[in-house]
Amino acid sequence: MRPSLDKVMPEAWKAAGAFSSAIRAAALQRGLSVQESEFIKLRASQINACVFCVDLHSREARRAGIAQQKLDLLPAWRETGLFDDRQRAVLAVAEAATSLPTTVETDGDLAGARSVLGEEAFVAAEWVAVTINAFNRISILSRHSVRPRDTEGKIIR
Repeated sequence: MRPSLDKVMPEAWKAAGAFSSAIRAAALQRGLSVQESEFIKLRASQINACVFCVDLHSREARRAGIAQQKLDLLPAWRETGLFDDRQRAVLAVAEAATSLPTTVETDGDLAGARSVLGEEAFVAAEWVAVTINAFNRISILSRHSVRPRDTEGKIIR
């Protein structure tokens, strides 16, 4: 059995939580909405196949008011017109920052995202993507499990 990173080095886990809180506050100050941050977190977690984070950020996205239909279609967001320009921009950032290294195609996506979001919100989106990618790796390496939940998100015993 693998050691759980957060349990074996709780001081590092606490520092990661403080880092995440600082990024969340800074992103909001720079015009990135909670919904936009949740789109980034969920899409990156899907790409990384981090089941714990997909479960968590699906719930957080619904709490933030993201429609279930958009959550259902998130893996195919490029194929539908349901996402607005800002949502498409943050999703492009999430994918580019998660699927490194960047390519000519992702560089184009990032330039387009920057023009839609403006420099401050764009950089905030990149920081949110960096942060969730770090948390995905912590959860995957720690093998954080997903527990059954009811429709309100409460753990089923």
